[in-house]
Amino acid sequence: MIVERVDHAELLACAAGLADLLVDTVEGGASIGFLAPLDRAEALAWWREHAAGTAAGRLAVWVAYDGGRPVGTVSLAFPDKPNSRHRAELVKLMVHRDARGRGLGRLLLATAEEAAAAAGITLLHLDTETDSPAERLYRAAGWSRIGAIPDYAAAPDGVLRPTSIYYKPLRRETGAEAPTR
Repeated sequence: MIVERVDHAELLACAAGLADLLVDTVEGGASIGFLAPLDRAEALAWWREHAAGTAAGRLAVWVAYDGGRPVGTVSLAFPDKPNSRHRAELVKLMVHRDARGRGLGRLLLATAEEAAAAAGITLLHLDTETDSPAERLYRAAGWSRIGAIPDYAAAPDGVLRPTSIYYKPLRRETGAEAPTR
């Protein structure tokens, strides 16, 4: 399994595989912003729209490949305000159902955390469906839960569910300057 950060062109090149991953993740019940059934064309359009964020430096995307096929991904979204350049939001951590149970979620999470620290980011935050398998992953990786917002987002089945908010302070790498992307 290979995990690589992808740039704008690489994201567009693997968008079809990422669309398949997104559809599989939603079909598997993960609450990542989409309702089931998710049309593949809609998933593909979503990835293509987000490619511009990578070109502009607002989004960093890592893709895990198994035999050339995207089986996992994670992203960091960077704020554009001057007073928040020390932080980033961890978004869209996905692992294909066929690739689960092999530590890929932990690997993707650690990859994003290490890259954030190396870029001078000192604080990460995220939200995830309360009581989801993802919550166990974040707690095991040292993330702190702030609380939950009731009825925050609809799960893929359309039912409103609470969302938990997490954060993790990062150590700034020795000699790191102000955050870069």
